[in-house]
Amino acid sequence: MSVPSLGQDMGVIYCLLAAIAWGTTGTVASLAPEVPAPAIGAAAMGLGGLLQAAIAWRAIRDAREGLGRTWGLLVVGAIAVAIYPLAFYSSMRLAGVTIGTVISIGSAPLVSALLENRLERRPLSLRWAIGAAIGIAGMILLSRADADHGAIAPDAPLGVGLGLVAGGTYALYSWTAGQLMQRRIPAMAAMGATFGLGGLLLMPVLAATGGPLLDGPRNFAVGAYMVIVPMFLGYIAFGRGLERIASSLATTITLFEPVVAALLAVLIVGERLPVTGWLGVALILACLLWITLPLPRLPAERRLRRATVPRR
Repeated sequence: MSVPSLGQDMGVIYCLLAAIAWGTTGTVASLAPEVPAPAIGAAAMGLGGLLQAAIAWRAIRDAREGLGRTWGLLVVGAIAVAIYPLAFYSSMRLAGVTIGTVISIGSAPLVSALLENRLERRPLSLRWAIGAAIGIAGMILLSRADADHGAIAPDAPLGVGLGLVAGGTYALYSWTAGQLMQRRIPAMAAMGATFGLGGLLLMPVLAATGGPLLDGPRNFAVGAYMVIVPMFLGYIAFGRGLERIASSLATTITLFEPVVAALLAVLIVGERLPVTGWLGVALILACLLWITLPLPRLPAERRLRRATVPRR
């Protein structure tokens, strides 16, 4: 009994470490303000994606025939991988770390459900509709928080829009990776190929905008941190966690990411949000918990389930 318990505990710890690593990205990026946001994004996702492909190279090679048959999904996913960091880091640069992170993360599950509805004909549930209403209300409060008091950057509306683009592209490459796995492509090969090809697409952006990353040790350290810690080690930790616990629990644990991002933004970056802004953050987190956590089964529902299960 102790071994499975220990394995589950380690799975929780791995996922928590991944969420903490991802939550530091906005604050660390703010330490190099002269580096353009596209350069930060291209370095983090581009070089980090190539590292992911490198460690998955053997799995990619073994699955090359299957990847060749599903090249359309692979290309769409790679394009989404390339767009995501450019929108995500630009959103944080324009709207602030807290707003950019929360909007990007909060919108992704809603877009995922819409993708499944339109592309797989999965019906939208009442639970999803309630969660979407809560999340949209939170996003509206965040985007309309009082900028006159200096709490939110003047470019926050554009940052919110880019955050929605980031959430949409995150949902899109997650969906394409899932489709690859459903077509019997191993998870390591599907993710490695998607991130690797997306990383290649980001190399021209890095070459065009990444010069400031070499202007001094601080900028270089920020770029190196982005590549190694959140993108490379963070995803390795998350994968180790998925090997030990259910994906629903792993996803719920990673909701700690926006909490980390908001705390660091306030304590280190010095960001301020008015009460309406924090209410928006709370609503988006409530939306994530609502659509992610399993609902308790009602007593009548449990009785019906027992009555309908055939007895041996």
